[in-house]
Parts: sequence; C-alpha cells; structure tokens
Amino acid sequence: MAVRHQLVLRKPGVVWSLLEDETRYGDWVVGTHKTGPGEGQWPELGSSIDYTVRVGPKEFQGHTTVRRIDRPGVLELEADNGPLGTARIAFDIRSWGDNTLVIVDEHPLRGPGGVFHNAALDALLQIRHRTMLGRLARVVEDMPPDADHP
Repeated sequence: MAVRHQLVLRKPGVVWSLLEDETRYGDWVVGTHKTGPGEGQWPELGSSIDYTVRVGPKEFQGHTTVRRIDRPGVLELEADNGPLGTARIAFDIRSWGDNTLVIVDEHPLRGPGGVFHNAALDALLQIRHRTMLGRLARVVEDMPPDADHP
C-alpha cells in the first residue's frame, strides 16, 4: 500500500473543486495523456472518466470510476487500466488550519499489479504520488483567490 500526503496552501473547498472537475485531471494526474467524460455526472457515485495512459511508445485506454464519495472529505476511485489491471485510489481531504492536508492511498486490486504487488511497486507508487500531489498543490494554489470556499 502506498500512502503519501501533501499540504496544500488553500482551503479544502478549493482542493475539492479541482477533484470535481474531470476536465482538469490531466493537469495533475501522472500518466494520463488525454481525459474525457465517461459515464454519469462526475464525481457522483458510479460515474467515470475515460483517459489514455502512455507507457513508453504504448498507449492504453482506461477509465476511473467513483466508488465512494463523502463531500468534502473523501473520494475513492477505482482506476481500470485494461491489461495493467485496476487500483483503488483514495483521497482524504482534511482541513489543516487555513490550509488542506491531502492524503492519497493507492493499492492494486486486480491484474498484474495485484498479483505482483510488492515493496518495489509501492516504491514506484510513492514516486508517482510525490509528483502527482506536487502537481495537485501547484494547480490548486494557482487557482484564483475567489475560488476559496469555507
């Protein structure tokens, strides 16, 4: 299991507004090349977004489905990367003074990632999360000040 956290210098409502905007996932999610609408109204329970993942010269189609949502604190997703398998990605959004603590917890569910899950895979996920959460923080912190919510 790979768990990582990031302090974001904005209020939780601003972080949440980014998570609710499926058109912005490519701005901060590592590995997504193209994103687009899937099923339902994102991020309602059961809704999804579609995306393309590039691994070297190969491209894989995938989709991410909302499995649990408890605004404005919890968003749990299941990412399905086709032949690469599926993973649970959980975001825990916590108020931290005037800022936000974002905790991401990811682990493979099915496919090769689930079968071969080990410490080396977790180390790679940690590197990916460090980059992803850093991007998320930059995108949120660059949003206009009037985007702040209580």
